[in-house]
Amino acid sequence: MKDSFGRTIDYLRLSVTDRCNLRCRYCMPDEGVPSLQHGEVLSYEELLRVAAAAGRLGVRKIRVTGGEPLVRKGIVGFIRQLSELPSRPELTLTTNGLQLAELAGPLKEAGLDRVNVSLDTLREERFVAITRREGLQRVLAGLEAAEAAGLTPLKVNMVPIRGVNADEIVDFARLTLKRGWEVRFIEFMPVAGELDYTPENRFPAQAIMEELSRLGMLLPIHRQGPAGPAKLFRYPEGKGRLGVIPAVSNHFCGDCNRLRVTADGKIRPCLFCSDEIDLRQVLRGSGADAELEELLRFAAGVKPERHHMDDPGFKQEGRKMQGIGG
Repeated sequence: MKDSFGRTIDYLRLSVTDRCNLRCRYCMPDEGVPSLQHGEVLSYEELLRVAAAAGRLGVRKIRVTGGEPLVRKGIVGFIRQLSELPSRPELTLTTNGLQLAELAGPLKEAGLDRVNVSLDTLREERFVAITRREGLQRVLAGLEAAEAAGLTPLKVNMVPIRGVNADEIVDFARLTLKRGWEVRFIEFMPVAGELDYTPENRFPAQAIMEELSRLGMLLPIHRQGPAGPAKLFRYPEGKGRLGVIPAVSNHFCGDCNRLRVTADGKIRPCLFCSDEIDLRQVLRGSGADAELEELLRFAAGVKPERHHMDDPGFKQEGRKMQGIGG
């Protein structure tokens, strides 16, 4: 698929649930948010139809997201079904890692290629403060299990937030000295509305780079293959890699190759675009696969040139992050 700006759309982010077992302060309020009802969430059979249609249109990578995808029952079997699609896409999954220690092996056996683990602190008390739940040691055990299972290259996503955890950037970077992990620092995106952190808490990419430079010389890594959102570096003696994703200050919209499907069956052409295209009505009506393909093509065609999150007065409408799929 091509969008109207000539970008090749070959990456699908597929949300399987809006539920999560954490309550991260930049994602949802303490009391949580109203969850979708059972009948509103796409079944695995419906999600598989969407994935198959996307594969026929040239999608070569599918990322399974949530909410927290590992809280949905049957997730291992769903990964196996995705791996058996004729297009055999690259299969990745983003998780908070709480259930990864138990599921890493089964997921790899089912056909998952690798995981991204979201982790914003290495300190016990701070983990509870940010997520409102305990579980840091479970996440660290999940990282070890994922590496042992071969879900590599293992990526760790950290969102530095001014006044909250930005003082741990060097601690996270130090992980790459002895581990072959890719630790990625993502600019905080204040898209969730009235939550605890505001745009003033954003720790910009340039400040992240300055922190990383405190630990050692940063050697740029020139990416092989398609460009991704992260600018990659390594330390001279490091085994792993560092990634900096300037999601706000220097957006990567010009290379964006993705569409998102929410757990309730809406296509979002852009993370920061509240316009949605309804797939569920077609899936549960008399719609043939050709109609699904046409809706995916349409979504690619209306994909905006760029987000406007950095514009003065920008306000995200509609869903909070857990309901979008990240």
